[in-house]
Amino acid sequence: MEAFELNMLPESCVSEVLSHTSPSDACKSSLVSTTFRSAADSDSVWGKFLPSDYHEIVSEAKSFQFCSKKELYLLLCNPVVIGDGKMSFKLERWSGKISYILSARQLSITGSNDPMFWVWKSDPDSRFSEVAELITTSRLEINGKIRSKKLSPNTKYGAYLLLKITERSYGLGLIPSETSVGIGNQTSKNTAYLRCQDTKKQQLETLFYSNRKQMMRSRVIEGDDRVTRKRDDGWMETELGEFFNGGIKDEEVEMSLMEIKGYQLKGGVIIEGMSLERASHTAEHY
Repeated sequence: MEAFELNMLPESCVSEVLSHTSPSDACKSSLVSTTFRSAADSDSVWGKFLPSDYHEIVSEAKSFQFCSKKELYLLLCNPVVIGDGKMSFKLERWSGKISYILSARQLSITGSNDPMFWVWKSDPDSRFSEVAELITTSRLEINGKIRSKKLSPNTKYGAYLLLKITERSYGLGLIPSETSVGIGNQTSKNTAYLRCQDTKKQQLETLFYSNRKQMMRSRVIEGDDRVTRKRDDGWMETELGEFFNGGIKDEEVEMSLMEIKGYQLKGGVIIEGMSLERASHTAEHY
């Protein structure tokens, strides 16, 4: 279709069509013609790309100023701390998929109120006012929950524990933790090591505790023993599992990481929170 024919289309018609595409498609279509450009920037299009509860998110965010729904959408593509400072919200720029981070204070961490086991403190790399540092424990239990209606429907999500391993860490590589993510009748279970980055320390633990490691490994579920990996935001992540959010029913998503069978003292982990992100995303992390 020629450009002058495209300009003859009613803008309202173009807006309706674009509202059923994606943010990426809407941006690309603005190059087609002046009519498409005007439609692609309209509130009727970008209002469809915003989450249904965006009014609530905006009310919790501080110093939010915008003149159009497209501007608001772009603002929400950067992390926004909400929920009394205990959660972080973000939109994936090109797809509009919703991501959340639940802070450590939003999680259930066994023993976190006892300063003998856990210490709450600030961290310059964290988007939250507090993180939780493990001093010592033999029972590591971290659980998180979120309602599925807060997430994008018809989307496969990955759940991740966000953490740091300190130089004083110990006991983290002797037995894998059991991870789990569940929603409705879906349950994903696996195993993961909260390994330290000190190769020499890992080698020494393997040398002195190889028999004990083998014995304790038989106590946990079968899994692929995932390890932590670096993110772009200064933290590390351990994958807890994946799930598909159909969006038909509002269900509770339950996530956990547990190491309670080894009776092995461990410490030196800093927990920032749990992240839920589109599983197949290619965008940079928060």
